[in-house]
Amino acid sequence: MSKWTRVPVCGACLDVPAPPVAEFVCTVCSTPFQNSFPLDEHGVCAACRAGLRAFDRAASFGAYEGPLRSLIHLLKYRGMKPLARPLAALMNRALPDGERFDAIVPVPLYWRRKWSRGFNQAELLARHVAKSRGIPVMNALHRKRVTGTQASLTTAGRRRNVAGAFTLRPNADVKGKRILLIDDVMTTGATAGACASVLKRAGGKSISLLTVARVDRRSR
Repeated sequence: MSKWTRVPVCGACLDVPAPPVAEFVCTVCSTPFQNSFPLDEHGVCAACRAGLRAFDRAASFGAYEGPLRSLIHLLKYRGMKPLARPLAALMNRALPDGERFDAIVPVPLYWRRKWSRGFNQAELLARHVAKSRGIPVMNALHRKRVTGTQASLTTAGRRRNVAGAFTLRPNADVKGKRILLIDDVMTTGATAGACASVLKRAGGKSISLLTVARVDRRSR
């Protein structure tokens, strides 16, 4: 079967329920924990206290498992681009009420991977979120080198893998702007953190990360 074969998706699969909220969650990156030990008195985890993630806050609709994982895979690997719209609607539900942003920035793909896939799923999601909120999309970031798979790497290895992989595009003006950074999945936050670092160095006022799903690493 070709990877571009269209697979029908029923309404029940698109009606993905949000997972139960974890009892112990970092107030910055929203990482769930088994207990409160990794969190300080403000509910912030050690990685965020050390500034390792660079973004100011993060939100995801659900866990990267079950039907939600399947829908993301259909979008990314089977070319079902129309799924970007309902997935973006789920992302909108994850944003706290009252959040205001000046621009939406998608996490970029390396050019060869984008050429092979035919699109950047983060950009598709970003455009739907932007349209629903009346916020401009700014392709402010450039991925200057391929980083390879992150799956088998430790958290520290993931950060080293993406270090220096992103640069600001010429004429991208993010100074003083509240940026909503968009990606499909957050695992450790290493990729998003590398992007946020570039945007912060360029003068971004605040960087918030929004993804469809996040990997629950509590049992890993």
